[in-house]
Amino acid sequence: MKIQNPHDRFFKETFGKVEVAKDFLNNYLPESIIKVIDVDTLEPQKDSFINEELQEAFSDLLFKANINKREGYIYFLFEHKSYSSKDIAFQLLKYMVEIWEAKIKKEKADKLPVIIPLVVYHGKDSWKIGTTLGEMITGYEDLPEDIKRFTPNYEYLLYDLSRYTDDEIKGEAINRIATTIMRDIFTKDNKGLLGSLFRAVSYLLELDDKQTGIEYFETLMRYIFSARADLTRADFNEVVRKIETTYPEGSEAVMTLAEIFREEGREAGMEAGMEAGMETGEAKALARTAIKLLTKKFGLLPEEFKTGISKLDPPTLDVMIDGILDYESLEEVKRYLQ
Repeated sequence: MKIQNPHDRFFKETFGKVEVAKDFLNNYLPESIIKVIDVDTLEPQKDSFINEELQEAFSDLLFKANINKREGYIYFLFEHKSYSSKDIAFQLLKYMVEIWEAKIKKEKADKLPVIIPLVVYHGKDSWKIGTTLGEMITGYEDLPEDIKRFTPNYEYLLYDLSRYTDDEIKGEAINRIATTIMRDIFTKDNKGLLGSLFRAVSYLLELDDKQTGIEYFETLMRYIFSARADLTRADFNEVVRKIETTYPEGSEAVMTLAEIFREEGREAGMEAGMEAGMETGEAKALARTAIKLLTKKFGLLPEEFKTGISKLDPPTLDVMIDGILDYESLEEVKRYLQ
C-alpha cells in the first residue's frame, strides 16, 4: 500500500481521467489553441516516455485528439522536483521524437502528427528559465535569420503552479483541488497545507456524485500524507476533527488511512514529527541515479565516491547528472565532492 512516488501517482490518478484533462485544457490553454482542439475526441494513450533514471523527477501523460481537424497529440510533462530543470526543452524534444517514431513504426506513417507539449511545474521557486529550445542553443538569438532557418526550435506551454493565486485556479472541483494541492505541497508549512486541504474538501461538496468525491478524498489524503513526511500525528488528528464536521462522508476514508499508516510503521514517524522532508527523499533518489549512471559509464565506483555523492544536495546532483555523458574520467566528478 505504500506509495513510492506520491507525486507520480497523484498526477496520473487525477489528470489520467479524461474529464479532468479536458477540464484543464478548456480552462488553461490559450484561446487560439483550444479553438482548434476537439476536446471531445480526447483519448488517453498507454505510452510513457520517461526513462527509469528520471522517474523520480518527472511523470507524463499522452492524449490523442483531433487538432485542426486532423489527428494529433497533447503531451503532459509533470515536473515534481522542488526546482526547475534547465534542459526541459531538450528532454521534451526527445519525447516528441519518440512519439513520432512510435507512430511511424506502428502505422508505417509517412506524415507526422501535431504534438502540443505542456509542462506542469510545482516547485518551491518560480520557473526562471525560458520555454523554447532556442534558448538552450549557444548564441541562437544572435544568429542571422538565414542560419536560424536551419536550426531546430520550438516552444512549450508552461504552467508554473507556484505563481497561481487562489482566484487564478480555475475549473471543476477535482481540477481545482489537484492544482491547489500540487501548488502548495512544496511551498507551505504544515498549517498552511492543512488549510489548503480543508479548502479542497469544500470543493468536493460541489460534486453531484458523492462516491466520486469520497474516492478522490482518499486519493488526496494519500498524496498529502505520503508526500509530506513532516506532517505529525497532531496534524492528522486535526484533519480527523475537521472532516467529521465539514465532510463526514470522508470519515471512513480517514480511518482507513490511519490503519494503513499504522501497518506501514508510519504511526511512529507521525508521532515523532519526522524531520526528514521532501528534499531528503529527492536527494537520495538523485544520488542513486548519479551512482547508477556513473557505474554504467566507468565501472564499479570507489566507495569514497559513493559516499561523497550521497551527501550532495539536489541542485548539485542535478548538475552532475546533466554532465555525465560528457565526462571523460572520474576526475571530472571530484570537483563536486570537495
